[in-house]
Amino acid sequence: MSENKTKYSRLHPNVWVVTATSFLTDISSEMLVYLIPLFLSNVLGVRMAFIGLIDGVAETTASLVKIYSGALSDKLGKRKWLAVLGYGISTVAKPFLYLVNGWGGVLGVRFADRVGKGIRTAPRDALVAASTDESNRGFAFGLHRAGDTAGAFLGIGIAAFIIWLTQTNEALLSVNTFRIAVLASIVPAVLAVIVLAAGVTDVGTSTSLRTGAGLRLSLAGMDSRFKSFLFIVVLFTLGNSSDSFIILRAQERGLSVLQTMFMLMTFTAIYTALSGPLGALSDRVGRRKLIIGGWLAYGLVYLGFAFAGAGWQIWALFGLYGIYYAATEGVAKALVADLVPDSQRGAAYGLFNAAIGITALPASLLAGLLWQGAGTWAGFGPSAPFLFGAVLALLASLLLWRLVK
Repeated sequence: MSENKTKYSRLHPNVWVVTATSFLTDISSEMLVYLIPLFLSNVLGVRMAFIGLIDGVAETTASLVKIYSGALSDKLGKRKWLAVLGYGISTVAKPFLYLVNGWGGVLGVRFADRVGKGIRTAPRDALVAASTDESNRGFAFGLHRAGDTAGAFLGIGIAAFIIWLTQTNEALLSVNTFRIAVLASIVPAVLAVIVLAAGVTDVGTSTSLRTGAGLRLSLAGMDSRFKSFLFIVVLFTLGNSSDSFIILRAQERGLSVLQTMFMLMTFTAIYTALSGPLGALSDRVGRRKLIIGGWLAYGLVYLGFAFAGAGWQIWALFGLYGIYYAATEGVAKALVADLVPDSQRGAAYGLFNAAIGITALPASLLAGLLWQGAGTWAGFGPSAPFLFGAVLALLASLLLWRLVK
């Protein structure tokens, strides 16, 4: 108990403020993010390939912005106000989902929201890294992820409550339910911006780039281990399509909209409970072991998604999916901080997040095409994208074990 108290007391106040901001943001975001693919499919009748394209374009947009934003925060030696700007843009974009009546409108709002995410993510992560030391960095990032996912749990719970109040047909999402959720999501999004702007203290880089110097937008001068890690993450992400496909797989296997929300709450509860402990464990046993274990868990869960025959099986597997997230999301960001010096971290986080997001476009598009077309020429149908993801997870685990020491 005393060790845990010491760990908490050693954390910089910035870690708590950023965690609170992510908690509020995820209440808002998670009320909608899993309803959007259902809105596209159930209400607008959009085909699977287009749903994958929308997710992929949105994430790729964020990724391209992350490269510039992270490098700019290094150049300025400042992180805070870029993060505030990013959260603000996403908050302003969100209400427009109430008005959309076609997939193009959804794409436009998702595009703006992801621009905001692209601006804020790298400076925010660099701010957390600069506010910690190596001995408790995994714990700090794990705590941040726990706050993030606790907000997700609450946001999904609110969405489930709205569905329970408003749905007459539990099998399909209604447009009225979606619009009520959009309105409810605005309040926590606004509060998140206020908390970050008022509560965080900027921590400059130890050696800021001089005024007038160019932005660091490439891997030149980065540690070779970071470059190898980035390549392996790209390979893994190519098989890690949008979680929208898991939601639609659950519906295809028989879960109602409300049951799907409860499934998501199970996932976020496990993710929240394990993020802090697994982040702290990485401080003791090493980041690489945790990431490899998480990727192997991912591969096994994806094999389960491929062969699941009933909705309750998808539900159980999605709960176990939280182990993968808890073991990798915060730990991977802590590993990036371990591999690069403080003066390069904004650029490094920009490149790291960008690599993941850019790969999300072909990953999600490929998953949609596999889902639609695989049944015709391979006999797998909706199982195909999950089998593909499992194989790449195994390959990425082997490469991380061999190439990054």
